[in-house]
Amino acid sequence: MKSEPSVFSIDDLAKSPKQTTAWDGVRNYQVRNWLRDTIKKGDLAFFYHSSCEVPGIAGVMEVVKEGYPDPTQFDPEDHHYDPGSDSDNPRWYCVDVKFKKKFKRVITIDELRSHKPLAKMQVLQRGNRLSITPVTKAEWDYLLRLG
Repeated sequence: MKSEPSVFSIDDLAKSPKQTTAWDGVRNYQVRNWLRDTIKKGDLAFFYHSSCEVPGIAGVMEVVKEGYPDPTQFDPEDHHYDPGSDSDNPRWYCVDVKFKKKFKRVITIDELRSHKPLAKMQVLQRGNRLSITPVTKAEWDYLLRLG
């Protein structure tokens, strides 16, 4: 799950009340579907810092609340406001995540690309712009050894 550290970093998550926050503001239909239909309570996710000087995996978090309507879509004061979203049929969803651990170092995108077992990771594919991408069990296990 990607976030720009200038907006919200793994350190921000660790400092959040109960080390938990809503993973909100997603405005992509494919990712919305995963948040709404696929991602479940207890799932683990890598916290990936994107659009920064050193992009890469910074740590691990856990989904502690399954998909629910993203409240930012209804708030005209929020930059994620969507005037076309209807509270009776919400367009956007979010999940709540909890800090699990911060890696001793960021596993950089360049390092990810250098490991042959990770070559098919969706986050590394050309043109990938999704804020959330699936990780296989083999990729997960391999990455934990790097972190």
